[in-house]
Amino acid sequence: MPPAPPLTIDTPAAIDRLLRFLSVEGITGEEAAIGKEIATALKEVGVPAAAIRYDDANTRIPAPTQTGNLIVDLPGTTDAPRILFMTHMDTVPLCAGAKPKRAENRIVNENPKAALGGDNRTGCAALVTLAAELIRQNLPHPPITMFFTVREESGLFGAKHVQPAELGGPKFGFNIDGRSASEITIGAIGADRWEVEIFGKASHAGVHPEKGISASMVASLALADVFANGWFGKVEKNGKQGTSNVGSFGDAAGKSAGNATNVVTDYVLIRGESRSHDAKFVRDITAAYKLAFEAAAKKVKDHKDKPAKVKFTSRLDYVPFRLPDDAAVVKRAVAVAKSMKLKPSTKVTNGGLDANWMVKHGIPTITFGAGQNEIHTVNEFVDLKDYEAGCRLALALATME
Repeated sequence: MPPAPPLTIDTPAAIDRLLRFLSVEGITGEEAAIGKEIATALKEVGVPAAAIRYDDANTRIPAPTQTGNLIVDLPGTTDAPRILFMTHMDTVPLCAGAKPKRAENRIVNENPKAALGGDNRTGCAALVTLAAELIRQNLPHPPITMFFTVREESGLFGAKHVQPAELGGPKFGFNIDGRSASEITIGAIGADRWEVEIFGKASHAGVHPEKGISASMVASLALADVFANGWFGKVEKNGKQGTSNVGSFGDAAGKSAGNATNVVTDYVLIRGESRSHDAKFVRDITAAYKLAFEAAAKKVKDHKDKPAKVKFTSRLDYVPFRLPDDAAVVKRAVAVAKSMKLKPSTKVTNGGLDANWMVKHGIPTITFGAGQNEIHTVNEFVDLKDYEAGCRLALALATME
């Protein structure tokens, strides 16, 4: 193994950068302001404006999205193959109104009603710090693509809809998104998201209930069937494992299904998800829900024997992946972490990552952390020791020969 690469960083500047990004609101789908701030910070550390651009992924994302992914091209100083560093710009909606402040070796939130946004402003700050240190220290490195995605939190959409050619053909990638630099994620679960619309018929529930078709009853029968047959929650069938969940149950506006006790409910909208490390089993779980709703609709009829109707739709959220332990990107990450005196471990996660789509796009990608803790909660904080370790690991990965 070659000598350990330079690992020093300007830690105060890196922390100031993180505080700066945490102060900019940018919930999922509304990344324009944080994208602009990241681009400004990159220019301040010496990245040419011509190297910074946005793609048009937002035009293909099936939800309102202010801007495309932010992509930065750093020319190499060596002839080694191009590598990718990536993270996501958006935060969950709970982070709106965050007020970050430093409290000794942590960054915490002064707003008790909001999450902080360390997921994933730690990654954004770490990548800008990487660019800053490469330029400040004039370190040798291969060509690097930096990729800041949109709408990760709401479905990995930025990573899914990027045109792979926009990334310049990197040999492999490093995704910064998590708690510890020593935890190297080499695989992740796959998922479907599905929804079902149930169309019944309203009637006076006290005078002529038989003339109605209860959408609520269809939903109840279907979910009871799913539960009874072992397709809800933790799912184990024929040696395969997965999970499913019913996330929302209401009307199209997110309000209550039905609006009065004396009216037979004519419409219900339910949204849920299916997950597994086996891509086919994900589809099997989703199919079980579809069959249950279709069967239940045939059972609930009005006085003229007219049944309810259902419209079930699903979409692939992300595909599962598992990189082999001897994959070049895994070996590189483990070796560099060991050279930094970290104690690296590899793991497979039951959550989705932008890396899922990078692997699908043909770019083997591992994920490591930079200090996130208690994410998606009002107790969220950033551990600055872990943040610094994540920054140093990124620098070491970029400069290892």
